[in-house]
Amino acid sequence: MPSVCFYFQVHQPFRVKNYSVFDIGKDHFYEDGEKNKAIMDKVSEKCYIKTNAKMLELIQKHKGKFRISYSLSGTVIEQMELYRPDVLQSFIELAKTGCVEFISETYYHSLSFLYSKRNLKDR
Repeated sequence: MPSVCFYFQVHQPFRVKNYSVFDIGKDHFYEDGEKNKAIMDKVSEKCYIKTNAKMLELIQKHKGKFRISYSLSGTVIEQMELYRPDVLQSFIELAKTGCVEFISETYYHSLSFLYSKRNLKDR
């Protein structure tokens, strides 16, 4: 029987709120915390909680012969800590099985280089 490697990439960017020049000096928070929480709650309920429960069930059912890999970005971990520690705990429970490998992942998944490559070059 061939081996299959399941690899799941988990990422949630921080959403940026509308910020105008009139906000400079009054408000230094660029992120939309309400939107971040709402999206994290929605995705957690529709995906993370159910999927992690199913993965744990499969690991237990197949007595350690079912293995998976995850890469979690830094921003998703931050948002889980802030808004959904239960989801983070579900990943911890998966890790405790010894059947889950966590792979390195970029922290932000930034696409800022698309805006201005010149400004991001080392000078």
